[in-house]
Amino acid sequence: MTLSYGTRPVEAVLFDLDDVLVPFHATAVWQWAWHPQGPVLGERKVHAAVRRSLKAWDRRRWQGVTGKQPPADLAALREHLADTLTAIAGHALPSEETEAVVRRMLRPSGEVASYPDVGRLLERLRAGGVRYGVVTPLPAESARWLLHRGGFPETLLLGSGDPPGPALPDRAAFRAAVERLGSPLERTAFVGDLFWSDVRAAARADLAAVLLDRYDAWPKVQAGRMTTLDALEATLAAGDPPGTAEGADGP
Repeated sequence: MTLSYGTRPVEAVLFDLDDVLVPFHATAVWQWAWHPQGPVLGERKVHAAVRRSLKAWDRRRWQGVTGKQPPADLAALREHLADTLTAIAGHALPSEETEAVVRRMLRPSGEVASYPDVGRLLERLRAGGVRYGVVTPLPAESARWLLHRGGFPETLLLGSGDPPGPALPDRAAFRAAVERLGSPLERTAFVGDLFWSDVRAAARADLAAVLLDRYDAWPKVQAGRMTTLDALEATLAAGDPPGTAEGADGP
């Protein structure tokens, strides 16, 4: 395999973890975390709630990058998960129930689902000698557990949301992960599932960045967007910086 971002060679790929390599906001995950014994959650309702929640989380994280709010930390992540649960339920739940669901989301013990396109892509990367690793805003313990449950080596983890080091979407966090991966910054690509705080933030760190929009949350993004990892090579080769019809100054 030969990867390129336009005419720029790509020797390594950094992946966000949740909803890129491992399902995190999938209906089955929320079903297990909230109602493992039923009632069955409606797929369309969960997807609609998740799309709204992801856009709000993306906005919150981006505001941390631009200085409009403090950087989004692990407490903000837990708040995001609690807000998503409220959106799925359609009303606020008791605090004890919400906290229990958030804990289960961050350390799932149910069956971890998989994306069929992940295995196909990683095999192509391995065959082509392309290095890859994972960076995530999740706590390191959660990230390692998800990797383990998903059948991936925990050694793929190159950065997490744990203090005291910089965490995504801080520019220094992207660059630290690239350094650990051992690839030149200008020859490393990043794949994330949030438009502003993943893809735009990675581009600010000088990475070739593309959006994996599994939940169709950013349909107006005009370039650098894909809905499956099967399209990674073609999306990167197009060499188009991530662009959107929704405005260029942030959400």
